[in-house]
Amino acid sequence: MDSRISRIRSKLAKVPYQVQRSHSMGAERHAFRVGPRISSAQADVFEGEHHIELPSAYRKFLVELGGSRAGPFYGLLPLEECRLFTMDRQPPDGTPRGFHHVNHPDALQGDLFLHIIEMGCTDLCLIGVTGPLAGRMLTGNADGFWPPNVSSAQNFLSWYERWLDHMRDGKDNDALGPPGQGPENSVAASRRVLRRRDSEPRSSQHPCLMRHDEVWRTTGSRTCSPSTRAE
Repeated sequence: MDSRISRIRSKLAKVPYQVQRSHSMGAERHAFRVGPRISSAQADVFEGEHHIELPSAYRKFLVELGGSRAGPFYGLLPLEECRLFTMDRQPPDGTPRGFHHVNHPDALQGDLFLHIIEMGCTDLCLIGVTGPLAGRMLTGNADGFWPPNVSSAQNFLSWYERWLDHMRDGKDNDALGPPGQGPENSVAASRRVLRRRDSEPRSSQHPCLMRHDEVWRTTGSRTCSPSTRAE
């Protein structure tokens, strides 16, 4: 077994009992426990159905450690619920890129990203499947309300272990991004979005933004529910 898997398993077992650990907004749901492992055959079937190869570190986690639940934000999605997305083109006005599900009529033919972590509303936490970002973790928003953020971690296991270390050290989920893309930049991006949409008709504004306007204006934080999924 990969030594990283053993190390992650040990850290997962300790996190709930660390007095100074950070709050993880999905902890009430997953309680830092992973779901049942999947078999190599199940991974093979998913790859065959979607004509892809799962990034090796991510596949190793699913097969050797757990197939769902404990993870950043609202936790790991079961593999059968994971969906492929492509990134949109950069809008002419320089606003952030969004994402579309591969079966959406507006989806581009481009590099593939698999939605593997639940963040709520139209926020996405994805792993690159093809192209230069294959194996890397990134966050973004399906509607382009804030820019994609590629983690500096080189693979899923490193990214996941970083999250556990952040929980231990009292850091929050925003710290999963690379240097210069932490919570202060997330707040700045949210404020730019709010300024941009202040001039838009109310009917054209995204429901998640409308619901959390006052929270964002006062705290810069997002509290979306996982009940609304990106399309």
